[in-house]
Amino acid sequence: MDMQRGHAPGARVPSHLRDEDWVIRRLDLSDDGGHALTCDGLSELVRGTSAIFLDRLEDDIQVHEPARTELFQDLSDDFTDSLLYLESQRLRRVANDQQIHRAHRVVMKAADYQRLPADKGLKQARTRLLIAEGVGLGKTLELAMLATELDIRGRGRRILVVTQKSMLTQFQKEWWSRFTIPLVRLDSAGIQRIRNNIPSGHNPFNVYDKTIISMDTLKGNKEYRDYLNKSRWDIIVIDECHNVALRKSDSGSSLRARLAKNLATKSDTLILLSATPHDGSANSFASLIWLLDPTAISDPDDYNFLQRLEVERIII
Repeated sequence: MDMQRGHAPGARVPSHLRDEDWVIRRLDLSDDGGHALTCDGLSELVRGTSAIFLDRLEDDIQVHEPARTELFQDLSDDFTDSLLYLESQRLRRVANDQQIHRAHRVVMKAADYQRLPADKGLKQARTRLLIAEGVGLGKTLELAMLATELDIRGRGRRILVVTQKSMLTQFQKEWWSRFTIPLVRLDSAGIQRIRNNIPSGHNPFNVYDKTIISMDTLKGNKEYRDYLNKSRWDIIVIDECHNVALRKSDSGSSLRARLAKNLATKSDTLILLSATPHDGSANSFASLIWLLDPTAISDPDDYNFLQRLEVERIII
């Protein structure tokens, strides 16, 4: 096989490899003297997955010849089929700019200030934000807008939301009904159901991509924390983050603070939510900022001008 026969990056292999459609991403020499084709799945069963095929082990691999493409007339009313196809291709496009493409089209009337987290987060190479707004201003929805935009950029497939037990249902309802983001509830009963359906020793946190769990569930079970150490996410959200601030007088907060510090290393994107992130203690507030950027504050008791700018960069 050689490049002249059409097996080049970008060529489409329709239904000739394991009865599925693929597109060739790269072509390398293999140890057996043939070629190794790295392919990305196109058809429904393999979409979003990658595989490597050795041409000497496969039957004759035939690529799609563009010159043989068949054209047909769209006979639907007002060209509906063509418009739907074009829209589906647009929605599958991966955005690489800093503009909001989809979040403003959700089932809500977003105020201008609710676009700010998405605007600010998309400008960061690693999105790390503290959203500090009053109760009832829509922090949950602002966060979902940002998650939607990161998702279409390939940076939001796996999401973990850590919140209070009383907020689990509200998060699930708001994200699903307005943004069609399904958050699977990982309370003790939910984790046990998952473990009953997976092989022994498998990590239940890796079964679903988008999950929500309470901090008390994590804090009260060491086994869950061990599972957590072996997982990674694209986005991690810590709601009511003032509860994970480090306080010398509260031994319970120390465990929550250690959990939050561990979670901060499991994702490039970390979003903290709180209506009251500062309780008057400079050290407690600094412990939250250190989760987002360990270098932002060197001395909590003495902020200089540059450090104040760094803090303002990651706070809304």
